[in-house]
Amino acid sequence: MTSDPITGQVVAITGASSGIGEATARLLTARGARVVLAARRADRLDMLADQLGTAEVATVATDVTAAKDLQRLVDTAVERFGRLDVLVSNAGISTISPLGDGDVAGWDAMIDVNLRGVLYGIAAATPVFRRQGRGHFVTTVSTAGLKIVPNMGVYAATKNAIRTVMEALRQESTDGVIRTTSISPGFVNTELDGSISNEALRERIRADMDAFGLQPDAVARAIAFAIEQPHDVEIGDLTIRPTRQG
Repeated sequence: MTSDPITGQVVAITGASSGIGEATARLLTARGARVVLAARRADRLDMLADQLGTAEVATVATDVTAAKDLQRLVDTAVERFGRLDVLVSNAGISTISPLGDGDVAGWDAMIDVNLRGVLYGIAAATPVFRRQGRGHFVTTVSTAGLKIVPNMGVYAATKNAIRTVMEALRQESTDGVIRTTSISPGFVNTELDGSISNEALRERIRADMDAFGLQPDAVARAIAFAIEQPHDVEIGDLTIRPTRQG
């Protein structure tokens, strides 16, 4: 019987307190991974850790807009489990609104979480991956950057910035040490709409999520698919959306 390639891997997941991050933690743990859960809501992380029912889990209260928090996350993985194999950068917010609204605070928040949060993770984990001789960055991007639509201009811009960063990192990492994977989900039934300040847009997005949004575990399976490949195989970009999404 062939062993599961995910068994024993050490995976840190940001945005792990709900949605895609939580679903990914549940799936990978069920397949034998050792996971480090990261999010701002420490109480939710502790609850999830208890539900996972394994000693092979750690939690780290993490604000991805603070570089020191990402460094602590990586350090915790290494201290607790001896290594870090995969960093899943999943934390994200969507304070979408028409550009004419001039929501400068919302724009700044998306840039800080969606872009800087991923960059800080790359900065923290790369030295560990290099020292180990292998490592894998998996980043949640979005179909919002593939199809540009009104009201999502800055959100899509942050996601396309990350798409650019990940492609540059891929080209800088062709020595076989670091793998990069960008996962672009479409509508997923998560709590992402909670960060939308425009009430009408929030209600519309929530209605679409409820009507045809994927369950988060569908994206978790895509993440697991990328992770489970042999290390000489890189799933660079993977788009997953509901069949009903336009």
